[in-house]
Amino acid sequence: MLTTKKKVKKRISDMRIVVGISGGVDSSVACYLLKQQGHEVIGLFMVNWEEKDGTCTAEEDYEDVKRVCNKIGIPYFSVNYSKQYYDRVFEYFLDEYKKGRTPNPDVLCNREVKFGPFLEQAKKLGADMIATGHYAKKIEKDGKFYLAKADDLNKDQSYFLNQLSQEQLKSVLFPLANIDKPTVREIAHKLGLTNADKKDSTGICFIGERNFKNFLKEYLPAKPGKILDLDGNEVGEHDGLMYYTLGQRRGLNIGGRKGGNGERWFVIKKDLENNILYVSQGEDDLLYSDYLFASEMNWIPQLPNDKEFECFAKFRYRQPDQKVKVTVLDDKKIRVDFAEKQRAITPGQFVVLYDKDGVCLGGGVIDKSFKKDGRQIS
Repeated sequence: MLTTKKKVKKRISDMRIVVGISGGVDSSVACYLLKQQGHEVIGLFMVNWEEKDGTCTAEEDYEDVKRVCNKIGIPYFSVNYSKQYYDRVFEYFLDEYKKGRTPNPDVLCNREVKFGPFLEQAKKLGADMIATGHYAKKIEKDGKFYLAKADDLNKDQSYFLNQLSQEQLKSVLFPLANIDKPTVREIAHKLGLTNADKKDSTGICFIGERNFKNFLKEYLPAKPGKILDLDGNEVGEHDGLMYYTLGQRRGLNIGGRKGGNGERWFVIKKDLENNILYVSQGEDDLLYSDYLFASEMNWIPQLPNDKEFECFAKFRYRQPDQKVKVTVLDDKKIRVDFAEKQRAITPGQFVVLYDKDGVCLGGGVIDKSFKKDGRQIS
């Protein structure tokens, strides 16, 4: 039975650290590395989604957690946060789709669950710190905490952590900050971990890999409607606007339509009021915008003093950094002007800002994008 430790000054190698362990190789190796450093390590597995159809992998993931923790020699627990996930993340996810936007629930999952109830539970277990298997860095300077890109830029996950608060950053360690993925797998192999070659999880946070359209149908009623080209010609029928995103080419089922120019169709606009999906062919200049507005900004570590500044931005995960100029409208809203026009800026996604050294300045939700002449694109 674990007991809460008294708050005493700890040596850096003498901390109780609760690790969010998922059953994947990254969090497993994070546990091992921390134990090797002399810490008391506890694995905490989070169940954030419950289903009876067998598509959720929580049970088999927890079996991996048991095997890993027994191999490493650390205690482990399972906690159920499915209600918190539904209330704080999934309802937001559904609301955004109802509005015709394309949300990124993984960002909110980190802020609201992995660094919310999980952090609270860790403190109940007497944790001095929590840790995760994210590829990201934390930097402390002058009493403030900064988020930065991991050394393995191919796996860097700082984009998904852009909404973390100072208190959350203060409490977390990222053991994989300076390690690349091949090295993580190599360590797991040397330890004989059964999940050393386990595939990385993809798809929506804690919902797993499944047919997205079928999944969404369970929660939002589909409303089929017309697909029109920009001249107003009907070229097909859509299954429901929530299933489509700007720039999408696959799944439109209108490729062989007569009168087309033979080039691929792509989504250009969604008219929610009239339930119409607009598409175009060939040149996709209509998808390119020159600036955007974003809201719900979370600044790391704080609101900048300069109301205008240049930096770099990502508008989607894995996108190369784009040079931008940021205008701070208020503490929660910004305008972002692009040095080079950007394709398919998607409302509901996050714009995440970085300095030239890869330090994350914060992020916010994309609301709208425009061309230089003021025409709204998204």
